[in-house]
Amino acid sequence: MRMTLRPLRVLLMKMRSLFATLFFIISSLNQVHSKSDAGRHNVLFIAIDDLNDWVGCLKTNSQARTPNIDRLASRGVLFTNAHCQAPICNPSRTSLMLGLRPSTTGIYINRPWFRNSPKNKNRITLTQYFGKFGYETLATGKIFHGSKVDNLSFKKYGPRPGQMLGLDKKVQEQVPSPTKLWDFGPQNYSEEEHSDYKDASWAIDQLKKEFTKPFFLAVGFYRPHVPLFAPAKYFKSRPISEVKLPVINDKDRDDLPSAAIQLIANPTPPKHEWFVESGKWIEAIQAYHACVTYTDHQVGRLLDALDASPYSDNTIIVLFSDHGFHLGEKKSWAKRSLWERSTRVPLIIYAPGGIKGGRCSRPVELLSLFPTLNELCGLPKLRELDGISVKPLLDNPNAEWISPALTTFKKGNHAVRSERFRYIRYADGSEELYDHLKDPNEWVNIASNTNHKAVIMNHANMLEQILNKNEHQIPNE
Repeated sequence: MRMTLRPLRVLLMKMRSLFATLFFIISSLNQVHSKSDAGRHNVLFIAIDDLNDWVGCLKTNSQARTPNIDRLASRGVLFTNAHCQAPICNPSRTSLMLGLRPSTTGIYINRPWFRNSPKNKNRITLTQYFGKFGYETLATGKIFHGSKVDNLSFKKYGPRPGQMLGLDKKVQEQVPSPTKLWDFGPQNYSEEEHSDYKDASWAIDQLKKEFTKPFFLAVGFYRPHVPLFAPAKYFKSRPISEVKLPVINDKDRDDLPSAAIQLIANPTPPKHEWFVESGKWIEAIQAYHACVTYTDHQVGRLLDALDASPYSDNTIIVLFSDHGFHLGEKKSWAKRSLWERSTRVPLIIYAPGGIKGGRCSRPVELLSLFPTLNELCGLPKLRELDGISVKPLLDNPNAEWISPALTTFKKGNHAVRSERFRYIRYADGSEELYDHLKDPNEWVNIASNTNHKAVIMNHANMLEQILNKNEHQIPNE
């Protein structure tokens, strides 16, 4: 009898062990995939269009007045060396929402919309992925380029911003631009009628509601995109008598390769010479500052509403700009360059219980938002993503970090930003190199200096390692 019972006991013990193991696995998956609503972080995702590094906490421009962005930086980690993946709206926003580089998607300029691209139409976006794991996904304002509505990415939409509102009045006459967007000056209608105010108000209304699921709320502010219009009171708070122009080096372009000049050719903004000769340069700078301060006020309204809500202790906040913006530096206007002013962006991440007032100088990318938020919210890692999570830097802003930031504009043109240097290689093989420790304005191209051959080789190797990664397969829905 004992001989027959023993195998049975062994079998029962093995089955008990197997069930215990299965129970542990299922429980672990449940914790990762389906945490209780009370234990899963919400996300407030704040995108700002065309905001360069003229914000107070970055200390790049002493005239910056951004008290609300600054207070968010004091609550979380400010990345002082953050860069976009493309210095133009569509590929930048496509890249950060898909977690893929322009060289992976093949989207380098403002067309096509990725859902119209056979290669990319079935890609999974950041918020679409969150929706798959039970998140309520909401958006207002400009998240995708051109305020595109993607019902796979967001289940609920608020107001969509317009570039020109019916209430806007033309300010500047005879601006030499093929588009009416290049205008700047105060607007005298009620602040409550401006699109960014309406977007903030809609988001505030959402924060007053009771959510039965964790939420991902994306708010896209349009200003300081052109036209540089803001309520008149923001111009009065930034009197033109106190406005200072960026410092310009008249010989700045003398050492640039021809490929650089060809790449930045942009017929939309007026030429720098027009701003100088017409005397409008200082007015445009004033308008940019006014728009930034106006948008900062909307950020403040959002932060106040979140703080007053039941979600204040369990909401991750991310604030970023899609790319930078030239205001005469290197005699350029708008974006579309591979220089610092066009690629560097504000990036702040606040995680509940995390470091407060941290400053991180490691080079990071907007591409990292997808994997970082996945990790912070306990979602499974997606192998298809190009970016890497910056959570180690949220835990320790001074942690060792070997990854550079890569920006691409049109096919074959790339900038590699390390902690100290910017290396640019154009499609024809020509190069630029800038030492930000000695030349933060990028006035002297030292690529031809033989003393920097090792630096160039190191950055060129980093570029090749990134570009030589295998092309990703389209993930299955």
